[in-house]
Amino acid sequence: MKLFDVYPLFDITPVKAQDVYVFDEKGTQYLDLYGGHAVISIGHSHPEYVKKVSEQLNNIGFYSNSIQNPLQVELALTLGKLSKCEEYQLFLCNSGAEANENALKLASFHTNKKKIIAFKNSFHGRTSAAVATTDNSKIVAPLNAQQAVEFINLGDLVSVEKALVKNDVCAVIVEIIQGIGGLYESTAEFYQGLSKLCKKYNSILIADEVQSGFGRTGDFFAFQKHNIMPDIISMAKGMGNGFPIGGILIHPTIKASLGLLGSTFGGNHLACAASLAVLNVLESQDLMQNVKDVSEYFIEKAQLLSKVNAVKGRGLMLGLEFDFNVSELRKRLVFKHHIFTGSAKNLNLLRILPPLTVQKHHIDLFFEALKQELL
Repeated sequence: MKLFDVYPLFDITPVKAQDVYVFDEKGTQYLDLYGGHAVISIGHSHPEYVKKVSEQLNNIGFYSNSIQNPLQVELALTLGKLSKCEEYQLFLCNSGAEANENALKLASFHTNKKKIIAFKNSFHGRTSAAVATTDNSKIVAPLNAQQAVEFINLGDLVSVEKALVKNDVCAVIVEIIQGIGGLYESTAEFYQGLSKLCKKYNSILIADEVQSGFGRTGDFFAFQKHNIMPDIISMAKGMGNGFPIGGILIHPTIKASLGLLGSTFGGNHLACAASLAVLNVLESQDLMQNVKDVSEYFIEKAQLLSKVNAVKGRGLMLGLEFDFNVSELRKRLVFKHHIFTGSAKNLNLLRILPPLTVQKHHIDLFFEALKQELL
């Protein structure tokens, strides 16, 4: 049997990883400034993470959500405290797409409406409603396109209100910082206006924090910079440091009922152990402060490069925009300098999404390599 050929692959086979480094089968060391799509938050194979997941596996790895699982309660309490979102309620699932799927479904249940507003250049996942709200026609099948979705330019409150006034919109879903779309972020005025409009027209505001959450921007969630309170917050990626886990935080105005949502694997014992390890390390190592410090250093270094047109994003969700397609540059960084970086829908953007444990000397290595390639 062959694999279904859908991934363009670099000819690299990682067999081991430690903190910000990945090693292939030949022992070659690679500096990981991409974190496997922003998934690695506390560093590869962090000892506390390995210990907590291993200990849990030795006790019980899985049982269904038909029994008590104190780890879920502990995760909710710890997450609420560290994120300062104590008033929210937690529902656990397995991925970012599934988190957004449940967020949209819950919004439709709550409002009894079915239309969705999303934004151009958005990416929310590859499942049914999540992919319908993703602005990429190449991955939206006719089945998905049946969803009622209107795409609006990020920052355009006038068009948002024109859509909401029809009173058929269950949810407005927005990445506070667009990830794959190119690290675009609008103003606090826009996000605050969006929140007010959703309240005015009885629509649910969903903040997609799948990529930006769990400290990546220097705040626990990206929306917190803009002083808003979304109705639902979706999260995944850095939540488990590589273990599949996702979830949504739900404002208490949205009521639960038995059977309303469900997941076989969501919130299983191993997933909870992994996420608790992430939260403990985020706090004990003060990684959000490290994000701010290293981000400031990175931006200072980037501004010294004349061939960089713009530095985009914030925290350790960053991008360098050039006036050329960066695909060949990425290949040279990987195969010549042994540094992983990321791409975006904007073909001129080099994305940087390292583990939150990255240090300034790692950034120096990246810019030394970049200078050589931009001569």
